[in-house]
Amino acid sequence: MLNEMMDRPVVNKRLVEYMRTKQKFLPGQLGELEKDAHKRRVPIIPHETVVFLQFLLGQLKPKEVLEIGAAIGFSSSLMAQFVGDGHVTTIDRFDLMIKEAKANYEKLGLTDKVTLLEGDAAEVLPTLSGPYDFMFMDSAKSKYIEFLPECLRLLKVGGVLMVDDVFQGGTILDAIEDIPRKNRSIHRKLNQFLDLVLTHPDLTSTLVPLGDGVLLITKEKETIAL
Repeated sequence: MLNEMMDRPVVNKRLVEYMRTKQKFLPGQLGELEKDAHKRRVPIIPHETVVFLQFLLGQLKPKEVLEIGAAIGFSSSLMAQFVGDGHVTTIDRFDLMIKEAKANYEKLGLTDKVTLLEGDAAEVLPTLSGPYDFMFMDSAKSKYIEFLPECLRLLKVGGVLMVDDVFQGGTILDAIEDIPRKNRSIHRKLNQFLDLVLTHPDLTSTLVPLGDGVLLITKEKETIAL
């Protein structure tokens, strides 16, 4: 469950500490869930990304949200606060995560607001029809490039795809020879993913140095050729 990149901030550590401690914390049970996850070292989105996501969704006001990577259900529960009478759909394949996420949805009173689809996203995504106003991808980093075509198919024109943890603690810039062999597939495929979305003529993308790196993508036309 632990992610070694959690302790490798990509910006100045003092600034990270400032962003994580000086911005408003979540109230109530959702705030308690965030605190408990950090205490247990569960790799949920860090607080600076929480605040950014709150601000972003407050502006976008999405109705239909899709998440890839539910984990313990924290980020989907957070996003559910911003969809009004809309809905959040999330995907996960790990039994322990699914069990905990469902318990958290129950505790937070979100069972009617969030649907958790169990299975591998590679198999689940093609079964969905969308369109989604907002999508959040926080799953296996080596799979981002694999999931991208389906994500873009499901995203509405002008919708936003937010992708988390794209910097790998800054190691994304290292030569592949300097990357431990066990991480080279992630390194190679994540670089391929970034090269593709940052230069594609029909996508508008921006990188934000929050947490371990956030990428925001908007598609400018209905069909995107990759």
